[in-house]
Formats: sequence, C-alpha cells, structure tokens
Amino acid sequence: MTTICIVRHGETDWNAAGRLQGSTDIPLNAKGMQQAEESGRFLKNSDWDVIITSPLLRAKRTAEIINDSLNVPLIVMEDFKEKYFGEVEGMTFEERRAKFPDQNYPNQEGEEDFVNRLLAGLQKINQSYKDKKVLLVAHGAVINALLAKLSNGKLGRGKTKIENACLNEIQFCDNCWEIKVYNQVSHLSDFYEEKEMYLEDK
Repeated sequence: MTTICIVRHGETDWNAAGRLQGSTDIPLNAKGMQQAEESGRFLKNSDWDVIITSPLLRAKRTAEIINDSLNVPLIVMEDFKEKYFGEVEGMTFEERRAKFPDQNYPNQEGEEDFVNRLLAGLQKINQSYKDKKVLLVAHGAVINALLAKLSNGKLGRGKTKIENACLNEIQFCDNCWEIKVYNQVSHLSDFYEEKEMYLEDK
C-alpha cells in the first residue's frame, strides 16, 4: 500500500496579502519557514522513504526545511508545480472578482490538463515508490484539485480550506487512491485545536 502525505508549502508574503500565486515563484516568508520547521518536527515521528516536491521556491524550500528533520532523498517533480492562472496571478480575490466575475481567467492552464498532469504524477509515484511512504510538498490548487478528483467532488475548491503547511494523506489500495485525512493542522502553533477532518465513509 503506497501512502502519500501531501504537505502544502509554508506561507509567503503573497499568501499573507491574499494574492494568487500560481506559477509565480514567490519565496517563503519567516512565518512560512517556521511552519515548515514545525511540520518537520511532527513528521519525524513517522518513517518516510522519500520527499518529492514541486520545483517552485516556496515548495522546494518547505521540503528542504522538513528534510532537515528527516534526512531522506529529496526529488523534484515538475508534475506537481502549481497551476498557471494566467493574467490574474498577483491579483487579490477582490481584484479578480472585479475584473473577471465569471472566473474565466485569460491564458490560464486548462483544468482538465491540470488534473491529468497531477494524476500522471501520482501514477509515477506509485510506480517508483510502490508500498512506500512518500511526502509530497505541493500547492493549494494542486491539493484541492486532487481532493476533488479523488472524492468525486465532495471536496475541493470552494468546499475545502487548505491552510499553509497542512497535511493531507492519501493511500493507494484496491487499485484506487483513498483520502484518509485532509487539512490536518494540529502540528502548527497557529492552531490550538485539532482540526483533522475525515470523510464520513472512512
């Protein structure tokens, strides 16, 4: 059984300002580095075989900081780069809503292409690390797209809050991926109550 714990990268200044990052390569801020350190301290209590990360700075640096606690191989995979949102990258929610109320953002990566890219990445992980425990450091839209696909629409954008440095676990069993937990934030000092959320049919 292959297990993947998908970690959202730590906070950036654009996260704090509510700006859509997409493929724009924004680094972690001080809070984001702290979140990555807290994630590493929590994750070292389990055995991991490898860390895979998006190539973008905010994800790669989060993975590197986590790996200071784990010391396992670290691999970059382009498949899990954040979605390209075209002309709205850098805009706040209010700016996007004012200019594109239908959310039809010019020049963005197509949703079907985006999801297929992510599913291909999962297949590569399952082939290369079958029955292993994998940490995958990625992005908010990546995680929401995977949650939506694997839950048949029960979760995902507009339904699921994905905090910076949250943990989301999926497992491959009986020839399909199952969501075990999403948006786990109890390891982060910003959250004083455990907020693990399980699917009703777990």
